[in-house]
Amino acid sequence: MESPPRKIIHIDMDAFYASVEQRDAPELRGKPIAVGGGGPRGVVATASYEARVFGVKSAMPGARARRLCPDLLFVKPRFEAYRAVSAQVREIFARFTDIIQPLSLDEAYLDVTTDKLGMSSATMIAEEIRRMIREETGLTASAGVSYNKLIAKLASDQNKPDGICVVRPGEGADFMAKMPVRRIHGVGPVTAQRMHVLGIETGADLRARDLPFLQQHFGSAAPFYYRAARGEDDRPVHERQERKSVSVEDTFVDDLLTEEALVAEIDRIAKSLWSRIEKSGAYGRTVVLKIKFADFRIITRSKSMGAPVRSAELLAETGRALLVAQLPLRMGARLLGLGVHNLDQEEGAEAGQQLSFPL
Repeated sequence: MESPPRKIIHIDMDAFYASVEQRDAPELRGKPIAVGGGGPRGVVATASYEARVFGVKSAMPGARARRLCPDLLFVKPRFEAYRAVSAQVREIFARFTDIIQPLSLDEAYLDVTTDKLGMSSATMIAEEIRRMIREETGLTASAGVSYNKLIAKLASDQNKPDGICVVRPGEGADFMAKMPVRRIHGVGPVTAQRMHVLGIETGADLRARDLPFLQQHFGSAAPFYYRAARGEDDRPVHERQERKSVSVEDTFVDDLLTEEALVAEIDRIAKSLWSRIEKSGAYGRTVVLKIKFADFRIITRSKSMGAPVRSAELLAETGRALLVAQLPLRMGARLLGLGVHNLDQEEGAEAGQQLSFPL
């Protein structure tokens, strides 16, 4: 007998860091603000919706953000405040289910197939969670409700800010058909560009390609894309697992060989990684460099510290040192990655097992 569909909710706080700052400082309300650094080496952690209309985004260099929005106000991050609010929100989640998979301080999956309060309706639970978050924290959250994780996460972004989107069993394929492939979680910018070249722009375009075609062009990732286009995803919601590492990597259209290009890229990756580290509170003691060469050979190099890396400058400096020690490269690099391992368990045990973020 086939099991009934699961009931999955994805909750995503709206412009979380920026919203906390605007809540706590009334003079910032209604103004374009960016949490992060506005200096030459700074990076935007989160931008308010007033700033986003100018094109300001997370992980964007602060200098570029200021050019896009000259009136942008930069606010220094207060991660203790964000962690405190995140704990409040997770306590609300726990009133409804114990099957919670946090992805960062501001978002999580919940499996409410069987909920503690016997409400049975995942939509009602999501609305109640959003109401409690608003009343108890003064902040807003958006929710996606569906029968699997892939669609729930995409749905939570559909009606932001302060919105909800419900995709019921039987509606998933149509929902995915209209979705730009670049928005599908698991399709990075490089893959999206490859799909564009192949004439694949939407989920409907992706569904029109058979599995052998996708395997020819995307290798081991093909089955995931094939099933995603049909609204299928059987990954369970994992309860609070211990995260082992956080990393960011980028694959290049043209292989990089010169020291200038390689160092510039590792600096860019380090900025993005630091944004992820601060967002998740996952500080690690070991910095790991990954290089994939033009012939697909992969090497990794690492350096361990006596204490967790807690500054963007130290992270970037260590990444550059690991890279420069490998120069000159024997051939071009098609991919660079940087990560932190050996996480401080008190702060890094909040979410999924091992996270890698393609740029």
